Amino acid sequence: MSKENKKGGFKAIHWADATADRIIRQCGDKDQYTVASGITPSGVVHFGNFRETITVDFVARALRDRGKKVRFIFSWDDYDTFRKVPANMPKQDELKTYMFQPIVDTPDPFEKAESYAAHHEKNYEAQVGRVGVDVEAIYQAKKYRNGDYKADIKKTLDHTKEITAILNGHRKEPLSSDWLPISIYCEKCNRDKIKTMSYDGNQTVSYECDLCGHKGEENLEETSRVKLPWRMDWPMRWVYEQVDFEPGGKDHSSEGGSFTTAKEIVAQVYGGKPPIYLQYEFVSIKGAGGKMSSSSGNVITLKDILDVYEPEMVRWIFASYKSNAEFSVSFDLDVIKTYEDFDRQERLAFGVDKGNEKKMAMAKRVYEISSVGEIPTEMPFQPAFRHLCNILQINNGDISKVRDAYADQMKNERDERRLKERSERALFWINNYAPEEFKFKINDKAPQVEMTDPQRDFLKEFQVFLNQGWDGLQTDKELHEKLYEMIHKVGIEPGEAFLLLYGILISKEKGPKLAGFMRIIGKEKILSLLGDVL
Repeated sequence: MSKENKKGGFKAIHWADATADRIIRQCGDKDQYTVASGITPSGVVHFGNFRETITVDFVARALRDRGKKVRFIFSWDDYDTFRKVPANMPKQDELKTYMFQPIVDTPDPFEKAESYAAHHEKNYEAQVGRVGVDVEAIYQAKKYRNGDYKADIKKTLDHTKEITAILNGHRKEPLSSDWLPISIYCEKCNRDKIKTMSYDGNQTVSYECDLCGHKGEENLEETSRVKLPWRMDWPMRWVYEQVDFEPGGKDHSSEGGSFTTAKEIVAQVYGGKPPIYLQYEFVSIKGAGGKMSSSSGNVITLKDILDVYEPEMVRWIFASYKSNAEFSVSFDLDVIKTYEDFDRQERLAFGVDKGNEKKMAMAKRVYEISSVGEIPTEMPFQPAFRHLCNILQINNGDISKVRDAYADQMKNERDERRLKERSERALFWINNYAPEEFKFKINDKAPQVEMTDPQRDFLKEFQVFLNQGWDGLQTDKELHEKLYEMIHKVGIEPGEAFLLLYGILISKEKGPKLAGFMRIIGKEKILSLLGDVL
């Protein structure tokens, strides 16, 4: 679906394309480009973290579309310190006993994975797989414990003065004169709460633990207890993995933040250069407010979003915004609008709807990088989300009956999958997030209602029409006009008639657009309910 420019190259339509071109231009023509992302599994990985992951995936796709080989590495910083027990974790008291130990050494409170870290890692890896993101996972605890970074740790210590000067240049209070750019897990209690450290300038680091009082020594050539803190660890790994591109949130991107110092440290200490960088903004959930935090336990996960939106739609939501734009993902009534917007863009991408050349080209490109699996060769079936919600509620959530309602519109397996996925998500949204005024249930028996004589005459007119004229209807508009004919004939207000019908059908004062709603319910059911009150 993508277009090439006049020189035969790929046209940079989307921001991911422009970023891919910048990587190639600034890093030169390489056999392979390495793009990177990563998270500390300190708790449930929240949806906000996903923005970094999907940002890298979009750029990786753009590079591959240019015929480039790409390595997408995803670092799990599971050798970081377990500093806070999230409020949403079970076995709180037991987890607190592992405070300040490596996250990887903390047991899984759910007793399903080999560790606390592994539990969160496996969950997130499974979630991103559902939206077509395939990463090469790197577990940093294994890297440190295998001794892969021992030369870099020594190099870091040997450049303590340079690192101190760089960090002090961005601090209000300077670091202490005995500060060292490392962390140590105590040999006795396995905790990162060291009171004092010293380095002999060769291979030995001495320390005293602030918690248990243990005094120990670690040989840099042999130990796996020494770790680099984030501000040193990040630039070290840029060089170690030869990273060409890695984005960061605005917390890392602010002046004096970790990216600022990492750029200086990577050049002066590790002899490398920073990767191409892209700042991304945070994502919020409409109605939730504020920044999500794994440690607080107040999180929405990618799985939660996938319960409401199809996988391609999750990708499309992110692809539709520039990486530096803040936006919210809705769980309220705007879910319907989001589905409508996606369907409109899909029609533009396939040329079913028309727009200007630039608008259609962008729709095609966003659709491409939002795809999971092969891109359909023909316009997919689009069951309107609002209509689908009505059919589901009319059929008490029976998805098999929904399939029957759309049977004549199914063209292929892709359409079948779309209907199934969208029906499951519509039903989940109705049961968990839809406002009460949107929900309804068709009455098994009509409630007793007080009516004026003209109102009763209207229902009788409608009853006659159901028996004699209903089967000739072709459109919702025809039924709508017929209702107004009967309303004017008996001399009541339209509001009276609609209120009366909604009360008989669903015991509410309002509901879905009445004409289309009744056509979905069907003649027999409406006649049955009218028979209860006439």
